[in-house]
Amino acid sequence: MRLILSIVIIVFFSLPVYGIDRNDKSFIRVLLGDVRPKLNDLKHIKKVASKAIIDGSVYSGEIEIWKGSEGYFLINVVNLEDYVKGVVTSEVGINWPEEALKAQAVAARTYAVAQIIRNRDRNFYDVTSSVFHQVYRQDEGAEQIEKAVRETKGQILTYEGQPIMAFYHACSIGKTENPEEVFGKNYPYLKSVEVPSTPSPYTLWEKKISFDTLKKALSIDKISDVKIKSYTSTGRVKELEFSDGKNKKTIRTTELRRILQWTAIPSTMINSVKVEEDGVVFEGYGFGHGVGMCQWCAFQMAHEGKNYKEILQYFYPGTEITTINENN
Repeated sequence: MRLILSIVIIVFFSLPVYGIDRNDKSFIRVLLGDVRPKLNDLKHIKKVASKAIIDGSVYSGEIEIWKGSEGYFLINVVNLEDYVKGVVTSEVGINWPEEALKAQAVAARTYAVAQIIRNRDRNFYDVTSSVFHQVYRQDEGAEQIEKAVRETKGQILTYEGQPIMAFYHACSIGKTENPEEVFGKNYPYLKSVEVPSTPSPYTLWEKKISFDTLKKALSIDKISDVKIKSYTSTGRVKELEFSDGKNKKTIRTTELRRILQWTAIPSTMINSVKVEEDGVVFEGYGFGHGVGMCQWCAFQMAHEGKNYKEILQYFYPGTEITTINENN
């Protein structure tokens, strides 16, 4: 039986133990690691109030140990604000402008609360610590991140009184994407918007994917041709058509990114596709699914003097900032 996370060192000290109130949004349950377990065969082994060093990162809060057919799984039950610090530290640069850090803190907190509401009644965890939800490592944060989280404590974005799905991504070029193109659903507060030029390292990228990798992903023999078959309303590539000379297969670009673990093709803003002797070369712009707040655009807007409320209102129009957990 394999361990999902390789190193666990527990240092015991006194901590308040979190309750099991499913309506309590002052804490969050985070599944650590990239593997999501099957829920029907899990057994809870132990809960410890502790500090844990896991794969080199230090986590405070409670650690729950679960066992399933696929191995052992760890849940970090942690104060929501401490979780937000971990997300901001993991998702953006520590030396970013203060207002961009605040915008990220509110977006991360909002996304977390929406997932608590959505998942706590049906899962043993609220979110994962990977890109499937939000990247989260509880390493010691920089003072500017501590300050950004502290000064936005409890603030979330709401629409008609409910927490929004505050999707965000690393970088868009030109404009952001409409949510129905990625998630198959419209949200009144998520619309494509034009974005400024940024100093993002993802402005232009080139990726080569081997034929073996594509064969496994597409169940198609050696690829002889690739065509861009269709575009979304914002000009991103919606579908790609692969051919081995005899058979053709069309796949949504968002689905291909998922199969290839997202980063193999950084975004659907693909400019060109070329078949070479040892694989297929994709060239494009930006990074991420393209929906909601563009993090590098928030960086640029803050640099130009916009405050975090203006940034959030631009990417999530029609929303309001509401404060939760005011007594915690």
